[in-house]
Amino acid sequence: MSESMYCNVARPPCFKHDDKAMKKVTRTGFSGLVLAALALAISPGFAQNVEKVSVVFEHVIPNAKGKRMVAVVVTYPPGAKSPAHHHAQSAFVYAHVLSGAIRSQVNDEPIRVYQVGEGFYEAPGSRHRISENASDKDPASLLAVFVVDSEDNPLTTPDQK
Repeated sequence: MSESMYCNVARPPCFKHDDKAMKKVTRTGFSGLVLAALALAISPGFAQNVEKVSVVFEHVIPNAKGKRMVAVVVTYPPGAKSPAHHHAQSAFVYAHVLSGAIRSQVNDEPIRVYQVGEGFYEAPGSRHRISENASDKDPASLLAVFVVDSEDNPLTTPDQK
């Protein structure tokens, strides 16, 4: 974009242009932006508190016409959580904790913390209200195995608030 075009967009034609004042405002604005970004970066709430989902296996189930199996590893950094969600309408999900501890609530069942080696399932149509790392210090992960209709997508949808 040319400078003249930028100037025409940035200020009305009746505005008296003062280069010195504009440079000062620009420097001040940029400095403020840098300080704000720095403050956010060092604040505890800025940490990446989102899960990472990696598909590790996906295949049609040859002896179950119209079905496929999908396995994903969900990795939670310390303190991370998934939003409340539900899975594809046909999905039967088995979750197995691989590391750390996972706090979970499916439908209106009691909230429970699952340790390494423990697992739980979600029947088709279930709501996964809570799924989070139970620790603020250590990461956690789980293997989720879906048996789902071959054409049923997406596998996971956040619930409406």
